Amino acid sequence: MPAPHMTSAEFRARGREMIDFIADYLDSVESRPVLGPVTPGDVLRALPAHPPEQGIAAGADSWEAVFRDLRDTILPNLNHWQHPRFFGFFPANTSHPAILAELLASALATPAFLWVTSPAATELETLVTDWLGEALGLPEPFLSRSGPGGGVIHTTASEASLTALLAARHRARTRAGAGPFHPTLYTSTQAHSSIVKAAMIAGLAHGPDDRTHVRLIDTDADFAMDPGALEAALRADRAAGRTPIYVAATVGTTSSTAIDPLRAITRVVRAESPGAWIHVDGAHAGVAALAPEFRAILDGLELCDSLCVNPHKWLLTTFDCDVFFLRDRAPLIEAMSITPAYLRNEASASGRVLDYRDWQAPLGRRFRALKLWFVMRHYGLEGLRAHIREHVRLAALFEHAVRADPRFEVVTPRTLNLVCFRLTPSPGETPARADARNAELARRLNASGFLYLTSTVLHPPGQPPRTLLRMAIGGAFTQERHVREAWACIQKHASEAQG
Repeated sequence: MPAPHMTSAEFRARGREMIDFIADYLDSVESRPVLGPVTPGDVLRALPAHPPEQGIAAGADSWEAVFRDLRDTILPNLNHWQHPRFFGFFPANTSHPAILAELLASALATPAFLWVTSPAATELETLVTDWLGEALGLPEPFLSRSGPGGGVIHTTASEASLTALLAARHRARTRAGAGPFHPTLYTSTQAHSSIVKAAMIAGLAHGPDDRTHVRLIDTDADFAMDPGALEAALRADRAAGRTPIYVAATVGTTSSTAIDPLRAITRVVRAESPGAWIHVDGAHAGVAALAPEFRAILDGLELCDSLCVNPHKWLLTTFDCDVFFLRDRAPLIEAMSITPAYLRNEASASGRVLDYRDWQAPLGRRFRALKLWFVMRHYGLEGLRAHIREHVRLAALFEHAVRADPRFEVVTPRTLNLVCFRLTPSPGETPARADARNAELARRLNASGFLYLTSTVLHPPGQPPRTLLRMAIGGAFTQERHVREAWACIQKHASEAQG
């Protein structure tokens, strides 16, 4: 018997119902607790443990029951990242245009690994990454239209960091020839864990604490990479016969949104190890360069080899969508390319097309360009800049409120839309007691369900580590009233945590 496919009429009916379901959810998400009162196993216990032998098509179930399970079991047990008072981690926001594009991409089901398998998908990706690169003010070599470089859409910044490392190792190994090769890579102590994980995946580290090939560079008082410390590490490794192959700088560290000084870093690297690959992780903060007043965060990029930014964080594009830019794509393609007989085709052989399967580790890839294209066409650059600027304004407003309350202190300089703050230590209070009070405040706030924020630990030079709270403002639906309401809630719970 043939498979009982859904008819077009049924699809239209269920599709309209799903669009209504999504719209109702987004319209009402503010009325939900940001974090539900969930315990491990709640969803597993609420749903059948075994798959149905007969499904909806056979009359054994119904779509009404599916929507009921969504309403009664799935949504109440979610953390609502689109909630306007979700201030944890960094934003992972979406928008209605991006959702529509995801729906279309699912329908087209295009595995866009070769140009010949998906001409429009490939060329739209080339176009939209150039659009974004131009909007960010990137140097011309980072755009596909310039010839040597270009952009590609990856899943996440973690994939981009790994891909850049593999290209860096290939380039360095090729240049080293048959001689000894002892590669080393460098990033700051505040860099995202994906950099060290990339070293682990690439076989350059056996675990997160293996420093055989990995150097974690100290930071300055503002938690940005210290170029002097980097210079010393490069010189020491070269003197020991090692080959520096990869330096990962960060524009917007996870803990505090510190901005590594790219120009100073590139000067050091190009003087001490000219062949090293410089990758810039701008996953969250990089998109702020859309606004000319924030473009200085990428100053020095022209001397770097690659950059990644995540539109799926702060640029209204549904997860997953990381855009990875290269100044010269040749080392990456050389490191990644393999062409069995079943992938050979006339278009690829002509050299006139881009085959993005050579720009990443997997072969298959989704039509992610659609959602970034929809977002950019709907909002325009003016709308996207307004989105970024408003969140920076709200962060400044929140920072001002924190500084005005003597019970609190701002711990690190605010660079964009993240405010790191904590309860001010009492006279004579031990660091451990101060940390415990701040951890308790975070627990109380998140348990309230009214808002959600995350904490982190920073270790200032010459001081003990400090636990602090992170207020990341970037939600698609976050307005000034939500920030003010959150501050009032923080003040209320601070009074309770003081005891």
